[in-house]
Amino acid sequence: MGRLGLTSFGGPAAHVALMEHEVVRRRAWIGRDEFLDLVALTNLIPGPNATEMAIQLGYLRARWPGFLLAGLAFILPGAILSGLLAWTYERYGAVPQLEQAFRLGIHPVVLAILVSATWRLGRAAIRDRVWLLWGAGGLAAQLLGLDPIWVLLAAGIAALFRTRIPWSGSFLVALLATPGATNAASVAVSQPLSVGLFFLKVGALLFGSGMVLFAFIERDVVAMGWLTPSQLTDAIAVGQMTPGPVLSSATFIGWLLAGPFGAAAATVGAFLPAFAIMVLVAPNVRRLRELRWAKEILAGISAAVVGIILGVAVRIAAALVWDAGTALLFPVALVLLASARAPTWATILLGAAIGGLRIL
Repeated sequence: MGRLGLTSFGGPAAHVALMEHEVVRRRAWIGRDEFLDLVALTNLIPGPNATEMAIQLGYLRARWPGFLLAGLAFILPGAILSGLLAWTYERYGAVPQLEQAFRLGIHPVVLAILVSATWRLGRAAIRDRVWLLWGAGGLAAQLLGLDPIWVLLAAGIAALFRTRIPWSGSFLVALLATPGATNAASVAVSQPLSVGLFFLKVGALLFGSGMVLFAFIERDVVAMGWLTPSQLTDAIAVGQMTPGPVLSSATFIGWLLAGPFGAAAATVGAFLPAFAIMVLVAPNVRRLRELRWAKEILAGISAAVVGIILGVAVRIAAALVWDAGTALLFPVALVLLASARAPTWATILLGAAIGGLRIL
């Protein structure tokens, strides 16, 4: 898992594909059917999917020592690199030329990454008009500033009722279950302990793509003025540039909020729920896999996740400076990601190079 933590880029799908190659085809630790059961299970529970897969595989191979070591080996390389990037960013990010390079080169690529993720996840999650409505609800909630936690829970409740009441009624359930927007973050994020508690909440309620992390950040941290929208966009770029789970962006954000202790607290808070959840789940994989109600809840949450990620993309697009270069770089990056299947980290580096050339 340490080698995967050092070399695996992209989202959970890419990480899981690499794990399948290593543990099923190359090492034959488990069979393909058992591996697919594990993949299905991680999609039914909260938490970062790829990290939970690493923990489960470690448990199957070496029980509780493997449980702990596999998870840490997968997480730590990306977290350490994110911390180093945060130190560099904090030290040199205030240089106007560097900020301009990020704005002109990397930010349009990040927007392309979010749009590409929305399309990829949407094809799997939006299956009919009901799921489309929940996706639209997630988008509207993000744009209106509603707390993503309640939006996701409401979508899950509505999905659970879908087979029991008409589709229009289930959508009404989702609306009634979603509280209104609030104007303050749930915790003050000026101290390491508060940073850790905030990311503990995020890690415990994260469903679907790791990109949902940035919806929580935008809703609570950016809204309170602790991070600027530009810094949020840079954090997304760091999550895509570093190997391992996208959630390692928590280390970068924690550093910006409260220094190295904030980075450590954010990392522990973000990933601790995955270990806690898997303590209960890992020994009971097959039993949990057959729960139909869990699958129904996941379907609604996944649809809302698509809308929430799209909402983050809309806000970032509104904050971009749309000149001729940006208008050209964004579709080029989108084509590279969607058609050419270019790695996200390579596309971001290309954007950085173009941004550097534009300010020379």
